[in-house]
Amino acid sequence: MVQQLRIMPRGVRVFLVYGFAVLALVGLTLPLVVAEAVEAPVSPLGIVDMLLLAYLIFTLTLVLQRKQAGYGLALGLASLSVPLVAIMYLAAGTIGALIALVVAVVVIWSLRRPASRGWFIEP
Repeated sequence: MVQQLRIMPRGVRVFLVYGFAVLALVGLTLPLVVAEAVEAPVSPLGIVDMLLLAYLIFTLTLVLQRKQAGYGLALGLASLSVPLVAIMYLAAGTIGALIALVVAVVVIWSLRRPASRGWFIEP
């Protein structure tokens, strides 16, 4: 596994950092979901949180295993950073939106590079 991490392209590393950061943010929102579960067992925030958590774990696993299906899922997960620009504009203003835009462009651009695409070779 250490050998695979050494030969991993930078674009895949950037995506993994992004993926684990999103995973940490989902983990930070779990107490809110648990607090809502006391009042209602099914809530929209809980459903979205659990779906995102499952998608994150499945995608990160496929990326680390170098599976071809992981490339499409990784691009899908990276595209979730695009709505973040609008959310950050509303929450943090122009500077927050610019930071989110830079993150979105860097993550998507790094995955689209040929070296990153070549990482996904396992059927």
